[in-house]
Amino acid sequence: MPQSKPAATTPTLGAQLHTSPAVRAAIATIVNDLKSKSAQLTDIRPPRADLKQTYDDLMSRASSVRGRGLLYPYLGSGIGNGALVELADGSVKWDMICGIGVHFFGHSDPQLAEAALASGLDDTLKHGNLSSNFEPYEFMETLLRESGKNSKLKHCYLSTSGAMANENAIKLCYQKHAPAPRVIAFKDCFMGRSTTMAQIGDTPDYRQGLPLSSLVDYMPFFDDYQAQQQGLAKYIDGAVAKLTEYLDRYPGQHAAFIFELVQGEGGFNVGNRDFFKALMDLCRARKVAIWDDEIQTFGRLPRMFAFEHFNLGDYVDVMTVGKMTQACATLWTENYNPKGGLLSGTFTGEGISFRMGQQVIDRLASGGYYGDQGTIAQHHAAFREQAQALIAKHPTWFPAVPNQPELVGGLGGMMKFTPFGGAKDKINATCKACFEEGVVLFYCGHGALPHPDAPAAGRDEAGPVAEGLCLY
Repeated sequence: MPQSKPAATTPTLGAQLHTSPAVRAAIATIVNDLKSKSAQLTDIRPPRADLKQTYDDLMSRASSVRGRGLLYPYLGSGIGNGALVELADGSVKWDMICGIGVHFFGHSDPQLAEAALASGLDDTLKHGNLSSNFEPYEFMETLLRESGKNSKLKHCYLSTSGAMANENAIKLCYQKHAPAPRVIAFKDCFMGRSTTMAQIGDTPDYRQGLPLSSLVDYMPFFDDYQAQQQGLAKYIDGAVAKLTEYLDRYPGQHAAFIFELVQGEGGFNVGNRDFFKALMDLCRARKVAIWDDEIQTFGRLPRMFAFEHFNLGDYVDVMTVGKMTQACATLWTENYNPKGGLLSGTFTGEGISFRMGQQVIDRLASGGYYGDQGTIAQHHAAFREQAQALIAKHPTWFPAVPNQPELVGGLGGMMKFTPFGGAKDKINATCKACFEEGVVLFYCGHGALPHPDAPAAGRDEAGPVAEGLCLY
C-alpha cells in the first residue's frame, strides 16, 4: 500500500516574518544605502573644524561617566569601509587593530550588516539559559563543527565575555580535578579582568588592591632566542624540568595548565610545537587538564584554530574562544562534561551576536583564508616585507633589542614590529602620534629592558619583554 506524504506544515509566524519578501526587500534597501555611504570613505582625512566642539563635548561626557579619559580620542560615527573608519569628528582613519581583534572583516561589512538587521526582528534582544530561540545552539553547532575536525571537543557553553568564558573553563577544570586548587599559566599571559582572571593574568597593574585568592604557578613561555642559544632539545628539557618541579612541589594540586599557544598582550609571542607537546605529555601523565586559550588567536592564524596550526588538537581538554567569534564560548571534551548546575547564567547573548558569529565562522571556513598560500599567510608575508623595508629606510629608529634578533614578528594576522629598542614610553608616544596622523595602532609586551649600551638615564626597566607596535 503506497505511503501517504506527510501533510505540509505551515511555517510559524516568526519564520514567516523573517522570510517575508517585504522584510527582505527592506533589508536589501538599507544595505544598499550602507554600501553607498561606506564607499565614500576612500582614504584618511582630518577632523572637521565645525565638529570640533561637538566632539570635545562627547569626549568629555564619555570621560565623565567612565571615571577617566579614553586611551585614544576615538568615538566612531557609526560607519566605515573595511579598514577605514569615520569618527564622530568627521575624521577618517586606518583601523589596523580591528577593535583589538573583534571586527576582522572591517567596518560596515554588508553581509554582517544584513545579519544584524535581520536580528532586529527578533522578539527579544537577549537569549537566556532558561528561555531561548535556536540561534545560540546553531552558532554552537557551527563552532563545534569546525573545532571538532581536528580535536575531541564535543560540547560548548556560551558567555557574554572572554573573561566569563575563561571563568567557565576554570570551573570545568576545578570540578574535574577536585580538590586541586592550583593552576599553571605562562609568564606574561593575559586572561581577562574578572577577579579570578586578573589574578592569573601576569600583569600586576590589573590586580592592584585585589585579594589574592587564586594559586598560580608561572612557566616561561617559549623563547626562540634562548632555544637557539641552548639547542632546542636542551631548552625543552629545561622547561619540562621546571614543570616537573612545580608538579612535584604540589603533588596532585594542579587542576589545569593554561596554554596560550600564541601570546597576545604578552608581546605577540609565537610558541613551538615540540615545546608545547613535551609540556602537554607531562600534563597528561600527571592528570592535569590542558586548557587552550584562543580568545585572542581564534581565526587570525594560518589555521582557524591555534591548536590546528601546532597540530595539538588531540591534547586539548578545554578551549576558550572569543573576540572574532562575536559570542564567546567555552568548549570541552566528553571527559570534561560537568555536573548539572556548574555552568549557568541569565544571558547567553544576543541573536545578533550569534548570527554574525556564525557567519564569521562560515566565511573563514570557506573563504580561502587558511593554509600556506591562504589570504592570512599572504598578508603576513606582505607585512613582514613592508616592515623590513621601513627598518632598512630608518635604521636609527630600530636599534637592537636584547635577546630579540628579529624586530618583526608575530604569526598570521597577529603582526608586530619593535622600534626604539622596545622602550615603552616611546612606543606609547608613537601609537598616539600615528593616531593623530590617521592610523590606529596598538602596543603589546610588558615593558623593556634596556640595550646594554643605552645610557642609564634613558632606561625603561618595567619588565623583560620589549614593547612593540602591533596590528590585528
